[in-house]
Amino acid sequence: MLPKIDNILVATDLSENADNALRHALSIAIAHGAKTHVLHVTEPLSQDAIVTLNMFIQDDKSRQQAIKDRHAAVKRLLKDNQQAFLKSLSVEDQEKYSAVSSIELVDGHPAEEILKRAKKLSCDLIVMGSHEQGTSHTFLGTVVKRVLRRSTIPTLVVPNLE
Repeated sequence: MLPKIDNILVATDLSENADNALRHALSIAIAHGAKTHVLHVTEPLSQDAIVTLNMFIQDDKSRQQAIKDRHAAVKRLLKDNQQAFLKSLSVEDQEKYSAVSSIELVDGHPAEEILKRAKKLSCDLIVMGSHEQGTSHTFLGTVVKRVLRRSTIPTLVVPNLE
């Protein structure tokens, strides 16, 4: 019996290759009549960032507001990313974007949060893009490796096509 795919989790780092991974996920979702869930994970502040915040923002309330503002800024980036992705699709393919049933931003360690959300959403497949070349995106490679090592469901890694 062939596996049934009802829910797909697409982990995005907001890069071009993550958009490419979303295209593949939508193709699979349409073929299976599955729901697609887009997830972006914001890493916790590093200890150095916390020390810097404490040095430059003495007021606790202002520090908490700065952290909230950071989350809100990333949420806007995610929304803008998805709107730009939708605009990049052909008119015919824009209809297929309706397979995206949720777009979510969570704070935490990326690999852990991806696996938690996949389990909570009863996902049958995780789709991620491989890291792009250069130092600014090497972290995604680490996340992909961690997800692959620990995932109990199939995980599709879409290579960078550049």
